[in-house]
Amino acid sequence: MTVIGYIIGALIGYLLGSIPFALIIGKAVKGIDVREHGSGNLGGTNVGRVLGTKWGVCVIACDMFKGFFATLMGFYIGGEIVALVAGLFAVVGHGYPLFAKFKGGKGVATGAGIFMFLAPIQIAIVLVVFAICLLLFKYVSLASMTAAVVGIIILIIPEWISGLHINFIVRLAGIGVALFIIIKHRSNIKKLLKGEENKITHKKNKK
Repeated sequence: MTVIGYIIGALIGYLLGSIPFALIIGKAVKGIDVREHGSGNLGGTNVGRVLGTKWGVCVIACDMFKGFFATLMGFYIGGEIVALVAGLFAVVGHGYPLFAKFKGGKGVATGAGIFMFLAPIQIAIVLVVFAICLLLFKYVSLASMTAAVVGIIILIIPEWISGLHINFIVRLAGIGVALFIIIKHRSNIKKLLKGEENKITHKKNKK
């Protein structure tokens, strides 16, 4: 694969990742900029708090699709490594979107979308951990960071112990994405330590 192929994959990934579904849905459903409400984050959790659970889930699904589709496109352009490059740039695009003044979300759903394509067994384990942690403690941020840490642990464990096959470069990239997610949650860490973090609550959808 030539350098041009990697550049094309990165560009496609970044542009797909930059699509601000939270902003689009906020404008379409209620005519608001969700960055001016709630936590100000361009992610499904904030949309769920502001517009209702249904729309929050919709944004999460769309953000996951960005990561998955970018990775899929990269794979068809040049195989697994280009797929990985495209997926990683989708996460960067989500965090720093060209179409939303470079102020985006934390990359959890988009990152999950990458590994739904490249490492489906590992991401399934991580999503189960996320769901259990969310049910127990009701903090999306805590569940996201816990899932990221578990993801790192899974990727560190050698294949001969875990029995789970995954490309070494994909392992390194997965660790990088998990660390990126944790870093993007640094403000949430401070709130959790101070007891100021908001718990997830069910909000009825606005008609």
